[in-house]
Amino acid sequence: MAIDRRLLGCIAATLIWTPLALAAPPLLAPGVEREVVAGEGVTFAPTAIDEEGAIDRFAAYTMALAKRDYDAAYAMLRLSFQASNPRLEWEMNLRKRPALWADGQIRLLRVSWYPDPAGQPAGLYAAFDFRGDRKDGTMDCGYVVVHRSAPGSDFIVVRTDASEVPPDLIEDGVPKADVLRQLPCYLGKGIATDF
Repeated sequence: MAIDRRLLGCIAATLIWTPLALAAPPLLAPGVEREVVAGEGVTFAPTAIDEEGAIDRFAAYTMALAKRDYDAAYAMLRLSFQASNPRLEWEMNLRKRPALWADGQIRLLRVSWYPDPAGQPAGLYAAFDFRGDRKDGTMDCGYVVVHRSAPGSDFIVVRTDASEVPPDLIEDGVPKADVLRQLPCYLGKGIATDF
């Protein structure tokens, strides 16, 4: 019985220090801009579970597109998005743009959180603005919006847009000024750093 008490004492001591030793690191790099867009009088801060679930869906979706796994990517879309974008048409539109999502090193620039936005189905939304830098000096620029209808449910992709910025629209690794307004992503600080 004495052994069991010593073992329990060691386990208890370990558990006391575990939260400090195993505290989860931030899921997004410190340079990623963050914002919360909430209605008047609403206070919201995403939890680690919110952030992890949203990032996991974003990563799974973009990796499926990079691998050209259209079945997997399409399955992650909200049903209403699928209804307005029939499967074959959606895939053909992606196949017409073969450079998009290919050979890109996707870097998140900003995540915007929207708890229960007006005019949308209830739940938590996260919009990820990203850029994908290619070895040839071109880039992708876009956003992916994910939604979770209730705590504990999975995030699904509800909106996405991405553009390829070809070489003739880039100067010194940066899109030309007149192109910036046409891009679907928020470039903010990410436009001039970490190339």
